[in-house]
Amino acid sequence: TLYTYPENWRAFKALIAAQYSGARLRVLSGPPHFHFGHTNRTPQFLQKFPVGKVGPEPQNFGVWGVWGSSPAHQKLGNFVWRLGGFGWVNFADSDIVPPASTWVFPTLGILHYNKQATEVAKEEVKRVLGVLDGHLRTRTFLVGERVSLADISLVCALLWLYKQVLDPAFRGPFGNVNRWFLTCLNQPQFKAVLGEVQLCQRMAQFDAKKFAESQARKEKETPRKEKEAPKKEKPPKKEEKRPEPDEDLDECEQVLAAEPKAKDPFAHLPKSPFILDEFKRKYSNEDTLGVALPHFWEHFDREGWSLWYCQYRYPEELSQTFMSCNLITGMFQRLDKLRKNAFASVVLFGSDHDSSISGVWVLRGQELAFTLCPDWQVDYESYTWRKLDPDSAECRTLVTEYFLWEGEFRHVGKPFNQGKIFK
Repeated sequence: TLYTYPENWRAFKALIAAQYSGARLRVLSGPPHFHFGHTNRTPQFLQKFPVGKVGPEPQNFGVWGVWGSSPAHQKLGNFVWRLGGFGWVNFADSDIVPPASTWVFPTLGILHYNKQATEVAKEEVKRVLGVLDGHLRTRTFLVGERVSLADISLVCALLWLYKQVLDPAFRGPFGNVNRWFLTCLNQPQFKAVLGEVQLCQRMAQFDAKKFAESQARKEKETPRKEKEAPKKEKPPKKEEKRPEPDEDLDECEQVLAAEPKAKDPFAHLPKSPFILDEFKRKYSNEDTLGVALPHFWEHFDREGWSLWYCQYRYPEELSQTFMSCNLITGMFQRLDKLRKNAFASVVLFGSDHDSSISGVWVLRGQELAFTLCPDWQVDYESYTWRKLDPDSAECRTLVTEYFLWEGEFRHVGKPFNQGKIFK
């Protein structure tokens, strides 16, 4: 069962993937079965979907089905598909969705128009379309000779751009992207979900009327909520209140707004004398070899923290280096709430179509921290993990080379390309 709401482009990804994989999906997208903003806040729903996100039921999907559309459509595709184009899936989420939302949402009356932000978003859309156009110059599809999850993910991410703002003049210079986009739309599996898609002929502008109506609805609900306040002789204990989700926003933004304050996954651990933020400041502002590394080893708490070496499982699937970097960045973005309890240096080695990814992580506690919170489990299984002995010569060498981004890196066999820091 797929829980969603009408015209949810994120749900389209799972539905199209299901068309290709043969998975049978029952869709609940409206009352009385499902009402977004209400049903997904009920105890029954949250028991299955702890963060309130729409997606497939966890039965038969494990954690993949619980945490959103990208993991869901990867699971619906077969294993080979999930490997094919994983970097493009991250590219869609990190490079296309943010500027597309900034530009398109005001035309739908969801967000207020901001001229400066919109102009920046337009330039960013031009950049990503240029990247896609160059890649598709000699290719029919993004990965291989058939539709993959990469194509499904990017088509859905670009869908509202093509429907609302990419008029003929704007999209004209990107002929390879247009050809690929239309080719995908005309596949029977895409048509079964999307129907006939009408491309934008005139760039949509800020819909002030819809925006005013959405604001009026919110204001109208305020008095009603005040009247429904519980009548008690003693006032309830003060709790941090989070704003009510705005049903006009993207479902991901709504979930973030409505998300209850989570318990600290590290609350069970004793206090540690190692102050990670202090090390991070020295790493960022002072000499790494002369100051930051000596400080790290002088203060590192072997009981309260652990060191791990990770290596990306599927180097044969890494193609262009910029896509591999997006894969690393995408993982870091999804681990934002882990920053206070982790530090990492992850490095890309090699060149286009001959690269690998590995890194060294500092994590609170003695176990892999990713298992403590479902939000942190999206990417970590794509890597192998090996706990390091802080007293070993190997560990000292790895920490020095990865934190410094210099050294022989004998265990890799490829030259250093670039590094990314999680801090």
